[in-house]
Amino acid sequence: MAQLSDDCFAHGGALMRLDDALAELGQRLTPVAATETLPLQDCRGRALAQPLEAWVSVPPRDNSAVDGYAVYFDDLSSDAETVLPVIGRAAAGHPFAGSQPHGTAVRVLTGAVMPEGQNGAPDTVMMQEDCRLEGERVIIRPGIKRGANRRLAGEDVRSGEAVLSAGRILGPAELALAAAAGHAVLNVYRPLRVALLSTGDEVHPAGGPLPPGGIYDANRPLLSALLAQAGCNVTDLGIQPDRRDHLIRIFAEAAESHDAVISSGGVSTGDEDHVKAAIEASGSLHFWRLAIKPGRPVALGQINRVPFFGLPGNPVAAMLTFCFFARPLLLQLGGATPAPLRSYPVMSGFSYKKKSDRREWVRVSLVADGAGNWRAEKYPVDGAGVITSLTRTDGLVELAEDVTLLRPGDSVAYYPYAALQL
Repeated sequence: MAQLSDDCFAHGGALMRLDDALAELGQRLTPVAATETLPLQDCRGRALAQPLEAWVSVPPRDNSAVDGYAVYFDDLSSDAETVLPVIGRAAAGHPFAGSQPHGTAVRVLTGAVMPEGQNGAPDTVMMQEDCRLEGERVIIRPGIKRGANRRLAGEDVRSGEAVLSAGRILGPAELALAAAAGHAVLNVYRPLRVALLSTGDEVHPAGGPLPPGGIYDANRPLLSALLAQAGCNVTDLGIQPDRRDHLIRIFAEAAESHDAVISSGGVSTGDEDHVKAAIEASGSLHFWRLAIKPGRPVALGQINRVPFFGLPGNPVAAMLTFCFFARPLLLQLGGATPAPLRSYPVMSGFSYKKKSDRREWVRVSLVADGAGNWRAEKYPVDGAGVITSLTRTDGLVELAEDVTLLRPGDSVAYYPYAALQL
């Protein structure tokens, strides 16, 4: 199992902008997941491990885009009907046999290879709706352009051309392109193996009795789903008691068989927060103070050189730091090239003040304004532990570091939850 270099996550502690932190960490990280070769149909959601070249041109040969008649453009009259004898037929997978001479037409169906020619080749297809057949002859009206209704060989990709880059996550379109380019198997990264746990004596599994002072564990189901959406194989280690020696053993065992370890909460310096000490006993732990809200310092470290992510304990903060910070890093560790999250401009329907040099996300619902536009309305409760602020809204408005005051009517960047794979 590949691992990271020592102190890959080391950080001096200064407050950092999110983009700067991701850029700095992105330069340090290399994939830790192993690779394997799989049949095409088993590669959905995987990251491509090496660049992919087309083994054939797509399409391999010129072909007809419509049902009609293949002709030489130079045989056609520009101002009168042209009458040509029909000398044969071609269909997809059944080319016209022989060579088509000038002054003739060949009946072609959609996808049929264009006939071979003499002194050149037929270069134009007349749609059957735009001509008429009389016995063995086709009458073609004037006005068609040279090359009309003909697909050129290699107009999609050419043989030898790079069609997919290493790190590309393979969805349906990428798999279709790989197949069209001639590939039946692909070299891909294995899913990142991630161990997930919660700590804290106050945390209890949902469905059981809840003692005084206890809370049900919401973060583990949240993070497990987010990790699965990111293509990871998740091992749920449950809720572990906050005991230093116990956690040292749990973390060491997890690092032996996983590519990364993730926990939420329990990484402060309180008397009963032993995660920090347990990580440092077998590796190193660093706090990245990100200039974001909701959120707080994110703990990054290594357990015997296996990456460790310590996310905030409040569910909303855990979700946001995962989506905007941990997820891109995990994708890179798993061999993928993270695609930038896409936002959309909408109009603000609320006022908001914030500190400069800090990026903030506000939970909002979209409301149609009656003029064909969308207005973002802020959820009334801001707390990072308010889970209903996620289930009763549509997405997030992002306020950049240089924004200090937002007014109704201002344009804002909106991330629908679907863009965050929620």
